Amino acid sequence: MRVIIQRVNFASCKVDGTVTGFINKGLLVLAGWEEADTDKDLEWMCGKIVRLRIFSDEKGLMNLSVQEINGDILLVSQFTLFASTKKGNRPSFIRSAKPELAMPLYDKFILSLEKELGKSIKTGIFGADMKINLENDGPVTIFMDSKDKE
Repeated sequence: MRVIIQRVNFASCKVDGTVTGFINKGLLVLAGWEEADTDKDLEWMCGKIVRLRIFSDEKGLMNLSVQEINGDILLVSQFTLFASTKKGNRPSFIRSAKPELAMPLYDKFILSLEKELGKSIKTGIFGADMKINLENDGPVTIFMDSKDKE
């Protein structure tokens, strides 16, 4: 499982001109799955995302998590996070999980994030053509891979 986490002042997702999710201060999480991902990958990633200390405290140091600032999360599925660009100029997405595997993982991820965060999160629509609008704060952008726990 791979995620791109962006600290945002606001973020929204639209599908066919309709807003499916909007948040103010918090995290925009772009998430992708591969065939080898399991519930353990989801659990690890949820814990890391919710407790990741990337918000400033009163001294201006990144010491607070999204949970501690009572921030929000907008989750967007993004199979392109497993793009391979080794050959040629056209990316291959062969490592990305097929929808029949990725969609249940996406649904579980939503529930797990909500449980960890202690409130509901906003989402895009799995597999849809989504338009994302955001104001990156910092900018702070973090990449994590559940198979590469540094």
